[in-house]
Amino acid sequence: MNKQASKGNLLVVEDEENISEMLQLNLELEGYEVSVAKTGSQAIKMVRSEYFDLIILDIMLPEMDGITVCETIRTQNMEVPILFLSARDSAADRIEGLKKGGDDYLTKPFNLEELLLRVSKLVTKNNRLRQTTSVPDIYEFAGGRIDFAAHECFDRNGARHELSKKESALLKLLIERDGETVSREHILQVVWGYNVYPTTRTIDNFILGFRKYFEKDSRSPVFFHSIRGVGYKFTSKEKK
Repeated sequence: MNKQASKGNLLVVEDEENISEMLQLNLELEGYEVSVAKTGSQAIKMVRSEYFDLIILDIMLPEMDGITVCETIRTQNMEVPILFLSARDSAADRIEGLKKGGDDYLTKPFNLEELLLRVSKLVTKNNRLRQTTSVPDIYEFAGGRIDFAAHECFDRNGARHELSKKESALLKLLIERDGETVSREHILQVVWGYNVYPTTRTIDNFILGFRKYFEKDSRSPVFFHSIRGVGYKFTSKEKK
């Protein structure tokens, strides 16, 4: 019997063991891969080292509360959806949670079916936002030409260069998001996959290589940009 593909990779941040076990069990039964953190600091470490499609985040945590965890994640430009769980049910508490970067807010005690429905909607929405228009096998722009099927490119002078699979995947991802900044976390998840994270220097070296191929002056790039502290961007149109 073939293993069913995962619906998504989730992180549950909850210090009450009975609740975290219940959430993990039921989410896994729904087809998700689930990791559990019991403190805010543990959650932040996990988010930095692994891509998650959704975080279910309790507000009342030891050492560091869920609001602070959420703010820390957002200041690091991580786009992962966050569903708050809280015993606080006032309108002011909900508004604060959403203002601080939460995508949804559910009060305890909660209905399990409602939670599963909200999780499904947030994961589906996140996946839809990450879907982009496809790039043809042969892509041409002012800097040169890329043949994704053959894993090769031709620079602005017509010279041919072989591309590794990772280089091709990164180029395709950036071109698909032409004009948009793509976060480091998204690049790592799409190009390298879950749990296999290189250093930021690795991505920087790839970008430097692309600049050598396609830019007139690699020190003043017009196509391949590094956005400090955020990610990377490809812009197809050369400024005049």
